[in-house]
Amino acid sequence: MEQNLTTDNPFAIQALMSETIFAIPENNLPIVETQSAGSSFSTPQQGHIKAAAEEFIYQGDKSTGVLFILRYPNFPYFSPQAEEAFLKTIGALNLNAENVAVVNLANAHNPNEWKRIMEFFQPKKITLLGVEPTSLKLPEIGHNSYMRGKIATVFNTFSFEEMFADVQKKKLFWMEFKTFIQS
Repeated sequence: MEQNLTTDNPFAIQALMSETIFAIPENNLPIVETQSAGSSFSTPQQGHIKAAAEEFIYQGDKSTGVLFILRYPNFPYFSPQAEEAFLKTIGALNLNAENVAVVNLANAHNPNEWKRIMEFFQPKKITLLGVEPTSLKLPEIGHNSYMRGKIATVFNTFSFEEMFADVQKKKLFWMEFKTFIQS
């Protein structure tokens, strides 16, 4: 029995294809379709999948104004351990994965340009999880410190992996993060 597999997940598409795919936001034409017979995949071809028209690939809801920026090259967003810690952390402050936005700048689709991040997400509170502010052409911001801008406040902290390795970093993060989110 032949079955069509469809996805707009860029990591799934990347795993299935060896060619580079470009999304053209103004174009509503389908980009990719794979077909399978049993469990083997046939060659991807033009078909029924539309690439996301969004400028960024992210998870969650950008309309709430709370944005987490990270750079995890080996995972779509977080490592499994970091994701669990992230969900517990935001859950303690009455947030969840559906009411914040998370963007991984290690995803080649996502621009590493501050102006484009601000225009697309229009955030009010931004947390840099292990992303050096200078890599986004921002001024230096100390760890567990924040910088208030005209539109948004940027909180710079460690990645979850750094906090797992050093309990003191975790404590410093938690004290400042609570204040930052609740302000």
